[in-house]
Parts: sequence; C-alpha cells; structure tokens
Amino acid sequence: MKITISEVAEKAGVSIKTVSRVMNNEAGVRNATKEKVKAAMLELNYKPSQAARSLASTQSFQIGFIYDNPNAYYVIDMQNGILEVCHQSNYELLIHPCNASSNNIVEEILQLIKKSNLDGLVLTPPLSENQHLIFELQKKNICFVRVISGKGNIEESSQCIFVNDRSASTAITEYLLELGHKDIAFICGDAEHKSSRERFDGFQQALKQHGVALNPDFIIDGTYSFESGVNGARKLLELPKKPTAIFASNDEIAAGALFACRLEGVDIPSTISIVGFENSPFSRQTWPKLTTAEQPTKNIAKAATELLLRQMRNQVSDQLVEFNPELLVRESTTNLANESPVLYTRIEDVDFI
Repeated sequence: MKITISEVAEKAGVSIKTVSRVMNNEAGVRNATKEKVKAAMLELNYKPSQAARSLASTQSFQIGFIYDNPNAYYVIDMQNGILEVCHQSNYELLIHPCNASSNNIVEEILQLIKKSNLDGLVLTPPLSENQHLIFELQKKNICFVRVISGKGNIEESSQCIFVNDRSASTAITEYLLELGHKDIAFICGDAEHKSSRERFDGFQQALKQHGVALNPDFIIDGTYSFESGVNGARKLLELPKKPTAIFASNDEIAAGALFACRLEGVDIPSTISIVGFENSPFSRQTWPKLTTAEQPTKNIAKAATELLLRQMRNQVSDQLVEFNPELLVRESTTNLANESPVLYTRIEDVDFI
C-alpha cells in the first residue's frame, strides 16, 4: 500500500503544506519541525511523488532546461549539473531541445511552459540572449535564469549566471604571445552567440595591449562545429603567409583545425600551435591534447539551478555569480623560438563525420 503525504502529515502532527515545504527545502520551517517530518517519512518509508507535492502547493515542482546547442558534451554537462540540484531539492526536470532561430520560438516556449506547468526555466545561449523571449517571460512573471557570456553586473544578478569569456580569451592570447607567436589566426564561433563576440573581443584586446597588429586574413568566420574547424584551417593553410598559431573559439573547432593540419602534413605544435576553449572531451581526445580554457559547465549548471530555486522561493539576493574559465596548458602549443618546423607526408583526403 502506497503511503500518502496526508499520512506523513498526520504522523508528524503538521499540515500537508508543512510537509511539502520540508520536502522542498523551503526556508522558514523550524529545525524541530523538519526533524519530525523527516522522521515520519523515514518511519513510513514515504517516497515523495510530484503529484502529491503539487496537490499541496500551487507549484508543479518541475523546471525546464531549454536549449539549442550542437555540442552534445556541453548539453550533457548542463543536464547533469541541473539534475544534481533537482534531485537534492526533489524537483523534476523537463529537457526540451529546440531551434532558437525559428520564427515562432517564443510562442513555442510559452506554450511549453503552460502545457507542462513549469515553475521555472534554465536558459543557455542563444536562447538566454533572446531579448524578445526575456521580455515575454518577465511580462508573464515566469521565473527563469540565464547563462550568458560577459562580465557580471549587479543589476541582473538575480536572473543571470555570467561566464567571463573575454578575460579567458585575453589570457589565452597573451599565453600565445608569450610563446613568441605574433601571426595568430582566430576561427570564430556562431555569430548569434554572444560568447563568439566576447572571445573574439578578448583576442583583439590582448593583441592591442601587446602592440600586435590584427591581420584580417587570419580572421575566419565559422560555427561551433568540427567541420568549421576543418574548413577554417584549410583556408588558413592556403594563404601565402601562414599563421604560426590558431585560436579556435571552442574545442570542437580546434579539433577540426588540428585534423585539417594533420591531413596537410603540418605538425602540431612545432609548425602551428592550436588552442581551443571550454575543456570539453574534444580537447582530451585529440593528439596532441589541446591547450584550452577550462570552463566548468557542470558547476555553471548547478549554480544556475540553485539561483532559479532561490528565485522561485522568493529568496533573491544581490550576490553576483561569475565564472572565469582558466588557461589549461597541454601539448598542442609550444614556444616558437625553441622549435624547428616539421612537415610530414601529406595524407590523402579522408571523409569525416
């Protein structure tokens, strides 16, 4: 026979609402009351159900993670981080992939919230940067947290987790300059992602601070994909004057660039150094392994979910949450002065997935 929330409340001598608040880790419940409820749940072997909690509250105890991102590793890390906090707080997670460039994306998300009775949303780029969507969510008083690229500001601290891509990009570029590289190429990510602009701006900033001119031939438009890295590197290798280093906007692009260089018989890092960004599994699966910026995606997801839950419980504070990815040096970069260029026999074109 399944134990109900009403039986737990009766056993503990409290209201159903109090049991719900204890299960939801809400503030304002006395420790003695919490212990009585937890003891009753343990004695009755009560397993909370979303339906029972919803009956005792106006909440559904369900949040949504809505995303449009081709990087499966990023999505998995976000899911795992959100789920960890959800399990600790007895919340369910609805995961909804979508096409952020769709003409009716705002209507699609609003309908999803209504249909699934979601209590709140975790949004990642580019959805977290869609101002029309943000306006509609605010207008309808829907709780949400945005993971966005940029330096944190206190005005948005209750709704945003900031990732300072620009400072990390500046640090990576300065590292390449310290190695003696001045002919540094940059392969961009998707134009609609703010992170692409922030990482490129950090790159430009470092060059300017060190008096190194930006070569427009070394700036390659791209997307956050392996294929973009392959195509971008091939364009760079066709130039009369080739770069001695390539800064790729993420590890997937960097892995593609490394692959293209290997096909052309270009040794990494003695001829060209390559760096990525994010420290995704791509950076550890290449040979040599990639120098990159370590971005703690799972911790970012956990922080976003914790901020969302505080917001839903009206526990909003002005505490700023900002992550600064850190330089992680591996074997794909080297000091330009200490190495002589090495060329390998060219490998015939190979199809890749």
